[in-house]
Amino acid sequence: MATLAAAPARSLAAARPRAIALWLFGVAALVFAMVVVGGITRLTESGLSITRWDVVSGTLPPLSAAAWQAEFAAYQASSQYQLMNQGMSLAAFKGIFFWEYVHRLLGRLIGLAFALPFAWFWLRRAIPDGYKPRLFALFMLGGLQGTIGWWMVSSGLVGRTEVAHERLAVHLVTALTIMAGCIWTALDLLRDGRAAAPRPRGWVLPFVLLLYVQIIWGAFVAGLRAGHASDTWPLMGGMLVPGGIAERAADLINDPVTVHFLHRSLAWAVAAAALLVALRLWRAGAGWRALALGGAVVAQFLLGVAAVLSGVAIPLGVAHQACGALLVAATVVAAHWAVQGSIQGKRA
Repeated sequence: MATLAAAPARSLAAARPRAIALWLFGVAALVFAMVVVGGITRLTESGLSITRWDVVSGTLPPLSAAAWQAEFAAYQASSQYQLMNQGMSLAAFKGIFFWEYVHRLLGRLIGLAFALPFAWFWLRRAIPDGYKPRLFALFMLGGLQGTIGWWMVSSGLVGRTEVAHERLAVHLVTALTIMAGCIWTALDLLRDGRAAAPRPRGWVLPFVLLLYVQIIWGAFVAGLRAGHASDTWPLMGGMLVPGGIAERAADLINDPVTVHFLHRSLAWAVAAAALLVALRLWRAGAGWRALALGGAVVAQFLLGVAAVLSGVAIPLGVAHQACGALLVAATVVAAHWAVQGSIQGKRA
C-alpha cells in the first residue's frame, strides 16, 4: 500500500511545467523568426528559387560550382525564371536562393527544436497530466506545416511567377496558429492556480476571428503583390473607395485592387477593436498585457500605412509582417489572462 501511494507523488515530482513552458516559448520565438524570414522570402521573390523538396539532403546548400549550376539550371526551368527573370545571373540567383534556403533551414531547426525536447520530456515523464495530447497535436501541426510549405511552393513552379496566394495564406495562418498554441500552452503551464475575480472575456472569439480574417487578406495582398495597387493613403487613386470596386466585388479573393482595399479597410476595424479591448482590459487590471495589445496594433497600423506609402519597401513590408505576428502574440497573452482568470474566478 505504501508503494502504491508513493507512485503518484513520484510522478508529480517528475513533472517540469516551468521547463516545458520555457521550451515552448523558445519554439514560439523560432516560429516568429520563420514568419519574419518568410516575409523577406516573399518580398524578395525568393520562394521559388529551390524547386525540390529534399527534407534531408536539402539541409546543406550547394558546395561546389557544379552543384550551384545544377540548382540554377533547375530554377531556369521554372516559370518564374522564364516569364520574369530571363537572363538572371548566377550571382543574382544565389541572392534569392539564400533567403529560401534560410527559410527551409529554420523549418528543419524548428522541427528538431520541438521533436527532441518533446521526446526527452516524454521519456523522463516530465510532462504534466493532460498536456501530452496538446503537445502531440502541436508536433503534428508542425509536421503538416512542412507539407503545406511544399504544397505552396509547388503551385508556383509551372505556369505562373508566384505561389498561389490562397496557399500562402494557409501557410501563414498555420505558422501563427502553431506560435499561438505554443504561447497559450506555456502560459497554462505557468499559471499559479490562484482564484481571480471574473475578467472580461466575451471579446476573445470575435476579435480573434476578425484578426485572422485580416491576416488572411494580408497574405492575399502579399501573394498577389496587391500592395502595389496603391501607394497613397488614406485614398486610393484619389478616392476613398477606388473606382470600379462594385464591378470587382464579385472577386474578393483574386482581384489585387479589391484585396488591397479590403485589407486596408479591415485595418481600421482591427485597430478600433483592439484599442477598445485594450482599454477594457486595462480597466480590469490586465496591466502590461493591455498595453502590449494596444501598442502592437498601433505599430502594425502605422507600419502598414508606411509600407503602402513607400511602394512596399522591403524593410517596411517585413516589419509589417513581423509586427503582425507580435500582434497575434499580444492577443494570445491578453486572451489567456482573460479566459483563465474568468475560469479560476468561477471555480473559486
